[in-house]
Amino acid sequence: MDKTQVFDQPDPNRTQAMSMPSAMPDPNRTQAVLGLGAPPARALTMKAFLGRPVALANSVAREGLLIEITGAQTATARAPLNLCLVIDRSGSMEGTPLEYVKRACSYVVDMLGDQDVLSIVTFEETVEVLMPPRKIVNKQLVKEHIHRLTPGNTTNLYDGLVLGIQQVTSVSLPGYQSHLMLFTDGEPTVGIKDFSTIVSAAARAKEHQFHITALGFGPDYNEELLAGIARRSGGKYYYIDRPERIPEIFQQELQRLMTVVARNLKLEVQLARWVQVRQAFGGELHLRGRTAELTLVDVERGSQLTPVLELEFPNHPAGTYRIARLKLTYEDNLTQRTETLTDEVVLEFVTDPARANVPQDSRVANELQVAVTSRALEKTIMGMRTQQLSQMQALQELERTRALLVQQGRLQEAQEVTQAIRALQGQDTGSAEKTLMGTIVNLEQAKKGS
Repeated sequence: MDKTQVFDQPDPNRTQAMSMPSAMPDPNRTQAVLGLGAPPARALTMKAFLGRPVALANSVAREGLLIEITGAQTATARAPLNLCLVIDRSGSMEGTPLEYVKRACSYVVDMLGDQDVLSIVTFEETVEVLMPPRKIVNKQLVKEHIHRLTPGNTTNLYDGLVLGIQQVTSVSLPGYQSHLMLFTDGEPTVGIKDFSTIVSAAARAKEHQFHITALGFGPDYNEELLAGIARRSGGKYYYIDRPERIPEIFQQELQRLMTVVARNLKLEVQLARWVQVRQAFGGELHLRGRTAELTLVDVERGSQLTPVLELEFPNHPAGTYRIARLKLTYEDNLTQRTETLTDEVVLEFVTDPARANVPQDSRVANELQVAVTSRALEKTIMGMRTQQLSQMQALQELERTRALLVQQGRLQEAQEVTQAIRALQGQDTGSAEKTLMGTIVNLEQAKKGS
């Protein structure tokens, strides 16, 4: 059995937290759990919380498991960037939008350091490598090339994205943080236009351990497509409603990349043989036998990830059991190594219903509610598109969602919902949907700002 023993020869599956710690603790173990003082100087710390410390024995029980992953506040030398900008210069970008894009790209050039590598791809009907991957020796010369950009014709987004991914992967740069920023104002109108094919191309970025930031401008781009690109690559999605905000958002995203302290996070939850995962939120879930694996987004300085799993325990006898082992692997920008944090999750099963019937830990309940909120937003968008919800009904749903987000401390997302409400009140349904799509992606990634 997995039950905690009191004999001299313990079962290897027993709950180790019940025994005395050894003289030489595992250096990878989350130190706060062991009570051994300050954790090592790493980029991340990890703590696990169950919704309740006890469950009712001999019946089907369910409980939430929250894992808090927190980025260090310590300022440190960042990893150099291998960054590719993929820029839409189709005919609809003519005039003010393209001028602001040029300014935004110039800001990026100015912010990069001597060791950073930049490449630039542009697309319209045809695609072009404006600059292959290289360190920027002469910033002024690069900016002159950018300012010579002219608008073209139709929008070949797929080939532009694929060519951008090729630029990132064409150079071997150990220790570099690779990233791609895709900017477009329109739907694919030439070349491959199929949603699943384009999103599958974005998934190749994750296979090469980098992410794509998808930035959509104006009323005509496909927000579901850009959100899909961001989701499948583990990146972010932004809606830019006005051309003058293009440089601001580019700068904001580049500053975020420059404060990343941990990247390529993989959380493995090794479950006891009688434990099942019903749902998981905050990362892309893969089930491999008794191991649930979540791929998580990068962590910036002072930010926090809060993935949560809903577990089920069928008809387990009374006693204290280890229900899961946690293993977090990531690339640490502080130590410049691949690091691992581990922890164990213990649950007591009792026969007294009163002991098991206690309120759920507010932190766990809160994160489970965030997942519900994300799904509610998706239903609201679908209701608006299919006209199953009137404008008044959609506004009422959004007001409820905003109140929940405020209650959960998700103030940035609550502000985005407020922006969507104002757009909907002004009869701008398209802007409302594009804004809400970004809110959904943020909530799905279970990230909190510093």
